[in-house]
Amino acid sequence: MGLSDRAFALKCGIAQNTLSRQLSGAREVSLTTISAVLENNPEISAEWLLRGNGEMLLTSEQPTASNENDRLSKLIDTIAFQQDTINNLQRRIKELEAELIIANNERKIG
Repeated sequence: MGLSDRAFALKCGIAQNTLSRQLSGAREVSLTTISAVLENNPEISAEWLLRGNGEMLLTSEQPTASNENDRLSKLIDTIAFQQDTINNLQRRIKELEAELIIANNERKIG
């Protein structure tokens, strides 16, 4: 998280000397400290803090309606672009087929 013990204590509203004693093991970590840490740091996993299980930080990529709508819009734009590309390639194939037929007919005649 990149904070000093002092900055972290201030962020959580905990006295620095209290946090320092708890971190060093001189004093047991209190429920007040745990609550303050979790309330002021929503990115920290309660499961990790309390039990040591999982990752310390929660993932920030929680799906939201806005994220889903943005993703859907981008997907639709991509599909539309790909369909335009396919249509253009199909037109070009037909043009080349027509040119090939003309060239073959000219060869037969000439």
